Amino acid sequence: MENNNNSPKISIVIPVHNEADNLHFLLNKIEIAMNNFIPYEIIIINDGSSDKTHEVIMHLNNQIKHLYYIQHNKQSGQSAALLSGVEASNSEWIVTLDGDGQNDPKDIIKLLMRRDEIDSDNLLLAGYRKKRKDSISKKIQSKIANSIRSFLLKDSTPDTGCGIKLFSKKLFLCFPKFNNMHRFLPALAIYFGAEVYSVEVNHLPRYKGVSHYGMWGRLLAGLFDIIGILWLKKRLIIREFSDNKSNFND
Repeated sequence: MENNNNSPKISIVIPVHNEADNLHFLLNKIEIAMNNFIPYEIIIINDGSSDKTHEVIMHLNNQIKHLYYIQHNKQSGQSAALLSGVEASNSEWIVTLDGDGQNDPKDIIKLLMRRDEIDSDNLLLAGYRKKRKDSISKKIQSKIANSIRSFLLKDSTPDTGCGIKLFSKKLFLCFPKFNNMHRFLPALAIYFGAEVYSVEVNHLPRYKGVSHYGMWGRLLAGLFDIIGILWLKKRLIIREFSDNKSNFND
């Protein structure tokens, strides 16, 4: 993909793993939501799926002209897939969506309008699923994880696990890259001096299939990740530059 005068104003990045049954539903809703709004592109990253995700994307690629496809030959994790999508994007702004169809693409416009109200390039907006359409056990899992994370990391974000987020590409590329970094984007943004806001968004029932995450294993992994983030916070190299440039040859 190359930059040109018709570059998109927003890149919609969607990491997927074994979501063949949900992709057509999700992309159709994106097309309807974004129709005649602003130029955009959709970047799907197939993270080593073992179902028919590849075949479905190839079929959809013939129908949607602004759809781009990246394939990982083996599963590398959601953070790796997100990184591949952001690196390949043509826009200065990124919106992320989960591939299960539970994020409402209409909220992309809501996030963009909030961004324009704030009028800052150093910004991350995180979706907040106040009315979740999940099982009781999954809601409990999320409540515990968010409470622990918020207490330890002070990221001021009630729902960091929500897949829909808006941020600048420049900000994201400043972050250190590691497995599961996608769970800590608000904390990382704060550490790098960005403004972080939560925006209430819709949450839809899963169209087809089941969640790929187990409860207790995810919670345990999340605790280790938080410890790693706290360690990383103390060792980050963050530089601030003046806007003025001096040329000593003048």
